[in-house]
Amino acid sequence: MPRWTLALSLASATFLSAFGPAAANELRFASQGDLVSLDPYAVEEVFTSGFLGNVYEGLVRRAPDLTIEPALAERWENVSPTQWRFHLRKGVTFHDGSPFTADDVIFSAERVRSGASDFKNRLPAGIEVVKVDDFTVDFVTKEPNPILNFTWANWYIMSKSWAEANKVAPPTKGGDTENFATLHENGTGPYKVDKREPGIRTTLEAFPQWWGNADKKGNVDKVTYTPVPNPATRVAGLLSAQLDVVFPIPVQDIKRLEAAPNVGVIAGPEVRTMYLSMNQWKDMLPGSGLEGVNPLKDRRVREAIYRAIDINAIRDRIMRGQATPSALMVAPGVNGFTDTIKRYEYDPAKAKALLAEAGYPDGFSMTYQCSNDMYVNDEATCLAISSMLAKVGVTAKPNIQPRAKYLESVTAPSMDFGLAILGTTPASLDSHIALNSLHMCPRTAADRPLWNKDDLSKIVAGKSNFGGYCNPEIDKLADAILKETDTAKRNELITQAWTITTNDVAYIPLHQTWAAWGIAKSAKVERRADNVFDWRHVTLGK
Repeated sequence: MPRWTLALSLASATFLSAFGPAAANELRFASQGDLVSLDPYAVEEVFTSGFLGNVYEGLVRRAPDLTIEPALAERWENVSPTQWRFHLRKGVTFHDGSPFTADDVIFSAERVRSGASDFKNRLPAGIEVVKVDDFTVDFVTKEPNPILNFTWANWYIMSKSWAEANKVAPPTKGGDTENFATLHENGTGPYKVDKREPGIRTTLEAFPQWWGNADKKGNVDKVTYTPVPNPATRVAGLLSAQLDVVFPIPVQDIKRLEAAPNVGVIAGPEVRTMYLSMNQWKDMLPGSGLEGVNPLKDRRVREAIYRAIDINAIRDRIMRGQATPSALMVAPGVNGFTDTIKRYEYDPAKAKALLAEAGYPDGFSMTYQCSNDMYVNDEATCLAISSMLAKVGVTAKPNIQPRAKYLESVTAPSMDFGLAILGTTPASLDSHIALNSLHMCPRTAADRPLWNKDDLSKIVAGKSNFGGYCNPEIDKLADAILKETDTAKRNELITQAWTITTNDVAYIPLHQTWAAWGIAKSAKVERRADNVFDWRHVTLGK
């Protein structure tokens, strides 16, 4: 267990009395969990990756409207259909004062594909990364790739000299094993870490030598982040003016905060899709007690579980209208989304009939992994689904854990779960990344087509396919989608893929949550639909 787990609960109970007066232009914010690691390749999780985007930078970044814009690369062009050339920004320094050059890009390209990096799919298999000169880098792909840099907004560049001097080994899984990079940073971003107290508090200060200071829109000079799992405590901190921004806001508190004189609420749909992953890999379903049988391998059983879930009840009663039911594993705003594919209707009678047809008239049991501090109303949603499944005879036993332990359970090689509730935000805002990460047969390399569950570090496709869904036709389509440069043809292929995965009941999409943030009236904040908090755009009126 990480040493900061106990500290996290203590911090949430005592932080109100621990805060002193805010410094000038100090942004004080809180969310429900801590970032997992300072290593930018350790875990692909929205909060951690978004937080680190204020410290580290990629060759590109996303603007508030989520369009791609230059960052450490000033511009780029296609030299040929399989060769991208990136012209790097000159005069950029890392936080330790060392200059940024092409050598750092080459090093980062190697490290992001090494060890247990959670960002291996940022660079396609077989890509060559070539230094042209100190400020020019070529990326040479085997096939045309029209969206090569769409996933790079959170592929952050690390300092080669710093990593080598501090013996920063290849990335470790999540935050389980510490190395120098898990507790220290050396980015090029607008803010640098002043003090890191895992589970308690992280303080940062503006980086005076940041290359973008001349165009910086906000006025934040210092940042204090406190993880506060208890939503009532977060709200209390906002109302008492000890916090400037808190998220997520419990849906039941939105009206109260909107009525308060000193705070406001900004809310809107996210591009994240919540879903259920089903263990379709193991021959014996964990927690079922069934010998040599896994009911979830049967499509009829998966459809039965889907039809047992009253998604409108979850939207109305648990989310209080702050969610949009989904039929796809991508949200509106993600390229390839279509409203022509519909959800399986809620039909518990049909669910029971499907279970009986599959040979489980009395249902079965299984384990069910859930978080309680990672998504909006995740614990309540988990319990509601468990109750709904019980009504058709399926006993899904919830194991509700904080973010770090939950991620450890869901991503473990043992695959010790039947169901798991998760959320996905395609980093590229394109359907391909969702197909590649979630739907391709988990594989380690072209010559090893099946997932070696004991060697997760080498996975290059299906890296987030924790339930082991596998349909070779989807693999073919995903490969074709990646290299198709004709937009109309490409979108046709995407629709074909989503039609197949929906018919397979590969996953059970739930909804897009509506993110609600509580903001002090004295602060101006731009909330991005991908739920990333970019401090550059915050203006404090203290």
